[in-house]
Amino acid sequence: MFAAIDLGSNSFRLHIGEYVNGSICVIKSAREPNRLAAGLNKKNVLSAEAFQKGLDALRRLREILDAYPLSDVKVVATNTLRIATNASEFLQDAEKVIGYPIEVISGEEEARLIYLGVANVLARPEERRLVIDIGGGSTELIYGKGQEIVRAESFSVGTVRQSLAFFHDGIIDEASFEAAILSARSQFEDAVDYYRSCGWTEVYGSSGTIRATAEILAMNGIGDGRMTLENLELLKKKLIEAGHINKAGLDGVKTERASSILGGLTILIVLTKDFGIDVIKPIEAGLRMGIMWDIYLQETQKDRREEAIRDMLRRYGVDEQRAIRVADYALAIYKQLGPEADKFLKQLYWSALLHEIGIFVSPTNYHKHGAYLIENADMAGFTAREQKQMSKLVLGQKGNLRKLNGVLTNSDALKAVVALRLAVMLQHAKVNFKADKLKVRVKNRIEMTVPKEWLDTYPTLLYWLEKECEWWEDVGITMTVRSS
Repeated sequence: MFAAIDLGSNSFRLHIGEYVNGSICVIKSAREPNRLAAGLNKKNVLSAEAFQKGLDALRRLREILDAYPLSDVKVVATNTLRIATNASEFLQDAEKVIGYPIEVISGEEEARLIYLGVANVLARPEERRLVIDIGGGSTELIYGKGQEIVRAESFSVGTVRQSLAFFHDGIIDEASFEAAILSARSQFEDAVDYYRSCGWTEVYGSSGTIRATAEILAMNGIGDGRMTLENLELLKKKLIEAGHINKAGLDGVKTERASSILGGLTILIVLTKDFGIDVIKPIEAGLRMGIMWDIYLQETQKDRREEAIRDMLRRYGVDEQRAIRVADYALAIYKQLGPEADKFLKQLYWSALLHEIGIFVSPTNYHKHGAYLIENADMAGFTAREQKQMSKLVLGQKGNLRKLNGVLTNSDALKAVVALRLAVMLQHAKVNFKADKLKVRVKNRIEMTVPKEWLDTYPTLLYWLEKECEWWEDVGITMTVRSS
C-alpha cells in the first residue's frame, strides 16, 4: 500500500492505493482546496496566509496517512512551489508537518507522471493519444503511443492565474473572456503546428478542472454534453449572460471550484480550437495515479531512472565501456566500506556512469561541467534532490574536496565520494582492478592497502595516491596508504 500527494497550485490532493491483479486500486482519496497560487504576489513571494493554509492542509492529510500501513509515500510539489521565491522556507516547515520529503518536480516531469497514470489506466498499447492536464499554475500536454511518451511539455498558464487576472471576484463579461483567451493563446501558439501534425486518434483530459467542466456540460445538457469546441462556446455564452459565476444557475458548479472552471474554460477553448480537437474525453487518472505507478514500477519492474541514465550516456557520447568499468569499481569499493544504508548505492552507480559527460562541453574541468549538466538536466524519474546529490558526487570525483559544501559530514556520502574518487583514479592509471586485492576502510580516517605489484606495474598510481592524501588532509581527514 502506498500514497501519492500532489501539492498543486489550486489544491493539495492525496491518493492511497494498492496494486491488485495488474492495476492500482485507489483506497482513499482526499482533497484540500487552498488556491496556493493565489497567495503569490507580483514578485512571486508566497504570503504568510498562504503558508499557513498550506501547512494546515498538510496536517489534515497527515492524519489520513497515519491511519494506513504504508510501504512508501511520495510527495511532489508543482508550479506554484516551482516559481515561489520563498518556496524553500515553506517546504522546510511542510516536510516537518507531513513527515516525508517533498520534491519540487519540473513541469516536464509532472507531464511524464501524468501520462504514466493515464497510460496504465487505459492499457491500450497501440493508441496514439494526446493527454491534457490543466492545473492551477500550469498546463501539461503529452503526446504518446501506448506507454511511450513522444513529447511532454509544460506551459505556464493555469486556472488560478487566469481567474485572478481576468475574472476578479467572479465577474464575467465578453471583453474579459476574450482577453483571457488571447492570453492563453499566446502561451500555446509555438506548439500548435507540432501537435496538429501528430496524428493522435484520441484526446484525454486528466485534471480535476477538465472532469468538473465535463460534468457541468453533461449535467446541464449543454449541446450534446460532450467536451467539444461548440459546447465549450455555449458554456462561455451562458457564463457571460449570467455576468457572475455564482449567478450562472448551473448544476455542478461548486463554490470552491468556480474560479477554476472559469480559468480552465479559457484554456480549453484555445486548445480545442487551435489544436483542432474534436472532443476531449475526461479520465479519472493523472498525476497522483502516475506517482503511484512510478512507486510500484521502481520497486518491482522498470525503474524509469535507468532509461534516463542511458539517454544521458547516448546524448553526451559517453564511452560506455569506460563508464561501466568505473561504476563497477566504485560499487565494489563502496560495498567494502560497509555503508549504514543503501541510500547511495544507486546514486553512486549512476553518478559513476555519468562521471565523464562533462567532456561533451570541454575536457578542461569536465567534472564541473558534468555536475552542472546532471543537476539541471531534465532526467525522467529523478527528483531534483536526487539530481543534486548525484551532481555533488560527480563534482567530487577529483581535485579539491572543499567544493563539496558539507556533503562529507554524512558518513555514507563520504564513503560514496571515496569510492568514486578511487574508481576514477584506478581507471586513469589503467589498473587491472580486482576488488579482493584492494583494502579500504573509513572510520575516523581513510585507510587503504594497495598491492605492491600495482605500484610497480602502474607508474602513475603512486603519484595519484599521494595527491589524494593531500586533498583529504586539506579538509581535515587523514588518509594513509600502505602496500602489501
